Amino acid sequence: MDTETGGSESTADLILLVDGGSQGNPGQGYGSFRLRDLEGYERTVQLEFGQKVTSNQAEYQTLIAALEAALAHTFERGWSPERLSLSVVTDSKLMAEQLTGRYRVRNPELRRLYDRARKLIRRFAQVEIVWRPRAEIVRVLGH
Repeated sequence: MDTETGGSESTADLILLVDGGSQGNPGQGYGSFRLRDLEGYERTVQLEFGQKVTSNQAEYQTLIAALEAALAHTFERGWSPERLSLSVVTDSKLMAEQLTGRYRVRNPELRRLYDRARKLIRRFAQVEIVWRPRAEIVRVLGH
């Protein structure tokens, strides 16, 4: 998948490229995401989450914000998310493995965020979770 173009190999209706982290762990939390659709719409958003946020918490908080933005985008366009496919591209191996069911979520705080993300993901007809190396994500989002 070419993250620079938002996934030229993907046939998903919507593509989310997400990355979160913290300066210190825990520390100042931040995140960014890029939302693209097949009609050419593209939006990049930068987020701040405050102090005492772990990198994993920031990854999930960024994903949740991105999913909420994707849902809002579909409603603004008059589309039904239940008929759309979504591709989520992340450099978080942990989050990707948890969302695909290969890893369990043991941390209670992450479990709360995971449950919220899964609830949002279930709104879409089809979702693929794609892991990509950090360098590819940084090239697009800048961190």
